[in-house]
Amino acid sequence: MSAASETAALPRRAVARPDRRWRLVRDRVLLFAVILAAWESAGVFGVDPIWISRPSLIAERLWSLALTGELFRHAGRTVTEAGLGLTLAFVVGVPIGVAMARYKYANAVAEPLVLGLYSLPRVALAPLFIIWFGIDLFSKVMMAFSTVLFVFMLNVHEGLKTVDRDLVDLFRTMRASPGFITRRVLLAWVVPWMIAGLRLGVGLSLIGAVVAELIGSSAGLGWYIERAGGHLDTTGVFAGLVALMVIAMLGNAVVALLERRFSAWRSA
Repeated sequence: MSAASETAALPRRAVARPDRRWRLVRDRVLLFAVILAAWESAGVFGVDPIWISRPSLIAERLWSLALTGELFRHAGRTVTEAGLGLTLAFVVGVPIGVAMARYKYANAVAEPLVLGLYSLPRVALAPLFIIWFGIDLFSKVMMAFSTVLFVFMLNVHEGLKTVDRDLVDLFRTMRASPGFITRRVLLAWVVPWMIAGLRLGVGLSLIGAVVAELIGSSAGLGWYIERAGGHLDTTGVFAGLVALMVIAMLGNAVVALLERRFSAWRSA
């Protein structure tokens, strides 16, 4: 390809990328609109709203909750619980994952116990956490923490298994210290694995917080959903679920920004 043709191709690629983004946004909005229209039609013409409610009723309920401040109070409580649990799981889980990769024999000894704890349903732990930590914030944070912790541990461990050993050996021949290799090579290598853990952790931390709220709480979206279900208020249940879905979508959008910030070099 000549220099002139390469120069001419650059604007086309630059224009194609924004066009693709706008097309993606358009198609997502269209899909969302079709789903809402089908749901509204089913609630009006086909299915009793006591079973599935209607998007218009849910939007009205969310607006009413927002005006009274209840929506922000409950959503803020759940986001705080899930966010603290996710952060704590990251801070604790990543070093443990690194240690699991570093001390292979100790990891082999503890692996059955780790996998057994990982497979334990967190719902079964919720009553125990309520007994240990009460019904206040800390029990919800610990529930979210326990739900996400193993995701970071296992993701980082698996990521470190894929490290290019030749690259590590190269730094060792250059007399790089173990700390330098850990910071500049190993941790940089597992950034995508940590981002993947964050993607999973956003939803799992919300699940942990909500499950704990369902068992015992006085605020939060899980508590609101439980109360609405107890009153056969289908619209209230769906309003709480929609609020949780929006929070999860926003959380994943933040993770996507982090991925572009810290993993851009992999696509360069």
